[in-house]
Amino acid sequence: MRLISLYILVTLLNFDVSGQEADLKKLNLTLQNVIDLAVNQSSSVKYAQNRYENYFWRFKNFQAQFRPQLVISGNLPNYYEGTEPVKQGDGSIQFREVGRFNNNVALSVNQSIPQTGTRIYASSSVIRNQDLRKDEVSFSGDPYKIGFSQPVFAYNWMKWSKKTEPLVYDEAQKDFVETIEEISRNATSRFFRYLKVQTNYKLAENNLSNSEDNLRIAKTKRNLGTISENDYSRIRLSVLTAQKSLTQASMDLKNADFELKKYIGLDQDVDIELIMPLNMYLFKVDPQLALEEALTNRKEPIQYERRLIEADRELTKAKRGNGLSATLHGSYGTSNIAYDWPGIYSEPANQKYLRLSFSIPILDWGKSSSNVKLAESRRDLVVFDVERDRENFERTVIVQVEQFSLLKAQLEIAKEADNVAGNGYQIALKKFQNGEISITDLNISLSEREKAKRDYIKSLETYWVAYYRLRELTLYDFEKGQKILYDNPLLKGLIKNKEEKEA
Repeated sequence: MRLISLYILVTLLNFDVSGQEADLKKLNLTLQNVIDLAVNQSSSVKYAQNRYENYFWRFKNFQAQFRPQLVISGNLPNYYEGTEPVKQGDGSIQFREVGRFNNNVALSVNQSIPQTGTRIYASSSVIRNQDLRKDEVSFSGDPYKIGFSQPVFAYNWMKWSKKTEPLVYDEAQKDFVETIEEISRNATSRFFRYLKVQTNYKLAENNLSNSEDNLRIAKTKRNLGTISENDYSRIRLSVLTAQKSLTQASMDLKNADFELKKYIGLDQDVDIELIMPLNMYLFKVDPQLALEEALTNRKEPIQYERRLIEADRELTKAKRGNGLSATLHGSYGTSNIAYDWPGIYSEPANQKYLRLSFSIPILDWGKSSSNVKLAESRRDLVVFDVERDRENFERTVIVQVEQFSLLKAQLEIAKEADNVAGNGYQIALKKFQNGEISITDLNISLSEREKAKRDYIKSLETYWVAYYRLRELTLYDFEKGQKILYDNPLLKGLIKNKEEKEA
């Protein structure tokens, strides 16, 4: 990720220290400066980093489910003293005072097999029981036991999660890069929103200065009797209009200033001025290359695959819940009792266990079959939606490439119009001050200059927004000819440690 050191350097260079006081000077920001600030310290990028971190730990948690789990469990201590109902030999119940103190501990290893949905385990346990009434101590336990639990004709959620969870994590990785590029594009839009307001403010200042100069000249002509009262009044009105426009432009600039600084995470006390970005990268983009990079780098293709798998999963789940559902449980091991702990492991007896539990729906009034039909219908709908979304996505990429390719001519025309209108206004202003044209003609020239300037800035904005939109849609830097990647500082150390361990 691009570092913020450039911004810090620029900030330091814009402080002028004189004597014991430091006067804060205006900080000039380019479009790249604004984007760097946004992708390094804005609240939007911090949210994206935290969201990606959440998916990272979700995937780690998913992976841990299918690794061997070593567990130690027990009760230390387990004490009870009171009365309990005790069943007698003739079937009657008598309440007897009892007192016992027992401890138990078990060590087990558990493992899931996602391909078959099987759970297997191996364990060893021991129980110490002390009868407080008889003052007797005995031990029992299972020196070793292995067992399994196997669903039969059942929905295997582990198998399906092994298919979908890696895709979810891949989506999150690509979405993180997309979000950074989206922040860059949003920062670009906000940059030009501020730049337009800043330009309007400068034009308003210039107009007011020129109007005041015109009014001073008009006063001299009025004293000489060479200007009519009507023309003099219109010049005075132009000054008032310029003052009103400057006041409005000043208010707009303050609002835009607050919004831009808030978005990029810049201190509100810093005085800034934006520099018009004229370093355009006017290059030709190959539509086929753009589409290939988009299908490789964006999250949409993975998302389409995941949606189809999830639709198949829900259909399988509905079908498996439509008939026989059974689970087979089994275990084999040893068991023993003794009056001391070592005696448990001396000639223990074999212990075997096998159980099959099942469920078969007999009459459900068509509930199971309707669930299957509903799942089939939803799957067909997902297939249709995915195909439509895929076509729309590919078309969006191609259209963006085509639009970007047409911007060069538009930029050149807007730039030439801005130059012509600016020169025309300067000529008209001199002619007006020399009495060669009327105030009406000057105002027409002024309007043409302002419109040409705004059109030029709008053309620049269109280009830069399209440039970053193209990057966002493909996650490919066409200027450098490489894929766009970003590191998440919240995970950088964790990923580095993981890679070192794997190496």
